[in-house]
Amino acid sequence: MIKRNLLYLLTFAALTACSNKKKEEESGPYQPNWESMKEHDATAEWFKDAKFGIYAHWGVLSVPAYANDWYARLMHVEGSEENKHHVETYGQPSEFGYHDFVPMFKAENFNAEEWADLYVQAGAKFGGIVAEHHDGWANWDSKINPWNAKSMGPHRDLLGELEKAIHSKGLKFVTSFHMARNLQINKDNPDKWLDDESYFPYNPNMPTSSTDPKLAKLYGNIPKQQFYREWLGQLEEVVDNYSPDLIYFDGKLTKLPDTLKAQFAAYYLNHAAKEGKQVIITHKEGELPKSVSIEDFEKGRMNHITEEFWLTDETVSVGSWSYTNDLQLKTADDIVDILADIVSKNGALMLNISPMANGTIPQNQKDILLSIGQWLKVNGEAIYGSRTWNVFGEGPTKQLKSGMFLDKLTYTAQDVRYTRKGNTVYAIVLGWPGENTEVTLKSFTKEVLEGNVPTVKSVSVLGSNEKIDYSMDDKGLHFKTPKQKVDHKAFVLKIITQ
Repeated sequence: MIKRNLLYLLTFAALTACSNKKKEEESGPYQPNWESMKEHDATAEWFKDAKFGIYAHWGVLSVPAYANDWYARLMHVEGSEENKHHVETYGQPSEFGYHDFVPMFKAENFNAEEWADLYVQAGAKFGGIVAEHHDGWANWDSKINPWNAKSMGPHRDLLGELEKAIHSKGLKFVTSFHMARNLQINKDNPDKWLDDESYFPYNPNMPTSSTDPKLAKLYGNIPKQQFYREWLGQLEEVVDNYSPDLIYFDGKLTKLPDTLKAQFAAYYLNHAAKEGKQVIITHKEGELPKSVSIEDFEKGRMNHITEEFWLTDETVSVGSWSYTNDLQLKTADDIVDILADIVSKNGALMLNISPMANGTIPQNQKDILLSIGQWLKVNGEAIYGSRTWNVFGEGPTKQLKSGMFLDKLTYTAQDVRYTRKGNTVYAIVLGWPGENTEVTLKSFTKEVLEGNVPTVKSVSVLGSNEKIDYSMDDKGLHFKTPKQKVDHKAFVLKIITQ
């Protein structure tokens, strides 16, 4: 009982300190209401120029290395494959709960400098980590959440180490928060105990229903008002101590009061104003006003050029966001195509990687990142700092709808995506049509450009020293590919106009 009371006292003290800091922050230009923030520019210029970033799903959720990043939930769903695996491997969840994985998360091979170097080599302009996933585990030195990486598991401030390394490389720092789903809201309604609106299912026979204050905190089985206070307090901790440049929210913010979300936004924006920097907040499906945030499309994107800038978060894997022993991966070619498609429509890509629990980034994932980085070294001028052209692209591969969780598209050498810088147009051809092969860019016609076809002054292929022959007629801009193959992935035609 003494330990429990001490835990409450420490948490109360931490929240009181956050409250005092909040009052100081409210002296900034924004008050905690949407009206006060309606004139805020939600999209930072650095973000419009950056286009590509990397973050990682990593934490206690990486320890089981089985199935997917929802193992922590599904191990408590009786009859699921995850539950069967858990019982066979560790015993009943009532005997070996998710919290028992915490000592197994040691991060003994984690090297923040190596991670940051890899992000740079991959061509990322912003990078970071999941600060807290649905599972209630905090990767930073938290005074509010006892389930944190400094107090338990690795006994290191993982977020702090990575922040220093990433900012020292000149990259912007990302933290993602998935914790709104952690709050259990259906424990009084047995018919909804398995409803995934709450990450951990309530079950009287499992630790997820524990009333022990410490376990209840991890599993989200706490009063709403306590959850609300601690949700805000933990965000304020991260803002104060690590100054992230981008805070990503993974949905279910509808479970939180609007006033609470406004308090966070004002706090973060006032903190940024004091530091004299632009920051980004993301939302999904309208869960925050666009005056303070940009929309994120998980494993999706828009199917047309938009006036508003947006983000896609995609993962290097085919399945789980966190590491598993049988993790299947996309190819570097796949990801380059996705990046080009996104940028052509006024978006940015944040790519997730899946490190092992010990902090090692598997070599096959490294190889993909390094291959993307090599492509960007050659072709990055078509991506970084670019803006949309009159049309986003052409070709047979069509994305029929906008939104999240879209089916995978396989692009061809007939698919082209366009970007622009001033009078320079970049045509990113999403495949190699062959050496010394004629290609026609059909978008360079009066029909497509509504009569405003630019005069072409020169044409070249990035990464090739060969002279590119070209011509124009009413069917488009014709050119011949180099006699030597440039890349097995996409290649870029640089078209200077007047």
